[in-house]
Amino acid sequence: MNEDKQNKENHEHITPYSTYVLVWLALIALTSITVTVSGIDFGMVALAIAMLIAAVKSSLVINIFMHIKFDEPIFKVFLMVSLFTLVIIFVLTFFDLVNR
Repeated sequence: MNEDKQNKENHEHITPYSTYVLVWLALIALTSITVTVSGIDFGMVALAIAMLIAAVKSSLVINIFMHIKFDEPIFKVFLMVSLFTLVIIFVLTFFDLVNR
């Protein structure tokens, strides 16, 4: 019983190198798309497109490179709290900008 617990504590998730290469290629592709979109006039939608691409890129980095996907739930809670705080800052900044 004790040996099973010790093996469970020492078990680490191993991500294959092919996954890292695919994520890296996806990040390069998304960066290229971001640069391409910045040269096209989308009007008011341009910011939303850029934020969407940035959100996809950050989720790839957080889940794969930072291993949050395979980590303990408490780290996911801390991540959600920090993202919630960031959203509040964005909303307050937006309202300040609109009401000037």
